Amino acid sequence: MENLYIGIDLGGTKIYTALANDEGKILNEVIVPTEATKGYEQIVDKMKDSIKNVMNGIDKSKIKGIGLGSPGPLDVKNGIIAEPPNLPFVNYPIVEELNKEFGIDVYLDNDANVATLAEYMFGAGKGTENLVYVTASTGVGGGAILNGKIYRGSTSNALEVGHTTVNAFGRRCGCGNNGCVEAMASGTAIMKAAKDAIESRVQTSLRKYDEVTSKEVFMEASKGDRVSKEIIEEAMSYLGVAVANYANMLDPDIIVIGGGIIGAGDIVFEIVNKEIEKRCLGPIFRNCKVVKSDLGGKTGVLGAIALAMTESNK
Repeated sequence: MENLYIGIDLGGTKIYTALANDEGKILNEVIVPTEATKGYEQIVDKMKDSIKNVMNGIDKSKIKGIGLGSPGPLDVKNGIIAEPPNLPFVNYPIVEELNKEFGIDVYLDNDANVATLAEYMFGAGKGTENLVYVTASTGVGGGAILNGKIYRGSTSNALEVGHTTVNAFGRRCGCGNNGCVEAMASGTAIMKAAKDAIESRVQTSLRKYDEVTSKEVFMEASKGDRVSKEIIEEAMSYLGVAVANYANMLDPDIIVIGGGIIGAGDIVFEIVNKEIEKRCLGPIFRNCKVVKSDLGGKTGVLGAIALAMTESNK
């Protein structure tokens, strides 16, 4: 009998739910807006409705588990969404609630860990034993597979890669520290650097935009704008420093980079690889590949499915 699994990618703007088989092939899927400002109860109701939607017409006995990837902080051991900054939950027992509703085992983990599982089981890291995943978008996050197992740490908060320091005297990060990767190399960091440039007297084509995000900076850099190129060079160099640090610490087979930042193209990997070659120990550099995520917008939901698979088959 074919086993089936449900994955839920809970985000600040959307809830992506899918039903998949043992090979990770998505059979049914539904995406609904989170509408976080309307409160946690309607989010839970949407999650329940989405699960019912993807289960429609399916023999329930075939479904071996439900995986849920959520922004943290979480209490994974007790199945609780603690208090994510962009979601209206406060110590909510989501695993207990969904288990009570459906009578199916439910597994919770943070979104970075499930994305790491997705790359390991279905994506660029398939067939490896040691993998690091780094996602760079608005913020920077990540996770690691070590010797074939997801590494969570003692409080399930390991691999907060965005809050490792790459410049002790750098910009203040939202976490309160100075010079975190997230403060120096994220999409938000690029946007802030662009706004600082516009407010100065420097000549830059970024001035023609009413609103500047990292997208416009990459665009103008590709057209030759000196200031945009300097901003990108600095940010991606810091990302490369961080990736080199992770490689030296964990000696992985592969480091997968995902998130919105990879949409900027080859320039990201050119700069990152230059830093890695400069900073990694020789044997580690020669063994470790740095590649682009190829799962696109399905990374989160496939990771939740992978979570359900791995945990229900223990």
